[in-house]
Amino acid sequence: MKKFSSILASAGLAVGMVCHAPAASATPADQWPSKPIKYVVPFSPGGVSDATARIVAEGLSQRLGQPVVIDNKPGVSGILGTQAVARAEPDGYTIMGGTITTHAVNPFFYKKLGYDPIKDFIPVNLVGTVSNVLVVANDSKYQSVEQIVAALKAKPGGLTFGTAGPGSSQQLSGQLFQSITGTQLQQISYKGGAAAMTDLIGGQIDLVFETVAAAKPMLDGKRVRALGVTSSHVLPSLPDVRPLAEQGIKGFEMQSWQGVFAPAGTPRPIVDRLGKEIAAVVASPAVQQRLRTLGVEPEGKTTDAFVAFQRAEVKKWGKVIQDAGVVPE
Repeated sequence: MKKFSSILASAGLAVGMVCHAPAASATPADQWPSKPIKYVVPFSPGGVSDATARIVAEGLSQRLGQPVVIDNKPGVSGILGTQAVARAEPDGYTIMGGTITTHAVNPFFYKKLGYDPIKDFIPVNLVGTVSNVLVVANDSKYQSVEQIVAALKAKPGGLTFGTAGPGSSQQLSGQLFQSITGTQLQQISYKGGAAAMTDLIGGQIDLVFETVAAAKPMLDGKRVRALGVTSSHVLPSLPDVRPLAEQGIKGFEMQSWQGVFAPAGTPRPIVDRLGKEIAAVVASPAVQQRLRTLGVEPEGKTTDAFVAFQRAEVKKWGKVIQDAGVVPE
């Protein structure tokens, strides 16, 4: 719990840092931007984080009148790219696409991050949230969430769930499910969500908390069956699937997220301008439609609201992860 308390203390400090960020910079804020902006994505091309960043970068380029260039720096749950941004010059010309993994839960899975997700960054804009859906194979004998809970009560650890590894939304969903229901699932880690879904369909594992966008084609193709969504409300993309919170899993809500961060020390006027412009991009109906196609529900929260959101996420998931007995590697 010592590390958890330290991270929360950092979160409190970060609020003050953001509110009182110095105005001085090597590049005066009133001249910004005068050259291209680098937008680091700490994950490989082709995923939700990359696609979201490209949508935001396109709109941001148009609004700022300068190119916003995507720079993919994947590796170790987003750690390598996030480290690079933490060390970048805080002049407004380097920003990054951060997620629940990079900026909320990585400290609880890795001892040596090389960055502090609170102290080393300023939250700029919460672009959107991503919900998961609990799925089983289409021929699974489990027809409801209630049946799964009953099976786990009868035989703790008797069911397996697939994840994309430490800190993934699949793992966090499973951990929260176990925490609230007082049950025990056996986790099977894969290198990615696609591999987990393949084994689910093949009968090697029992269930997966997959992102809605990734699961949708298999749901439409009747290869898997949805039992519940991890959001607190019914999703437009899955109108017939009830939230887990409405199926006896009281208080269940798990949504990963996509946001934009800048290095700590970035002048507040630049942060405010970035946040405002990204919010305008996200407010566009065309952009919202593109984001929803990825399974991203648009938000557009700027710095102050995003700071509070990130702090709450660190607190919530830190407790869930540590209560699960996870020991940082």
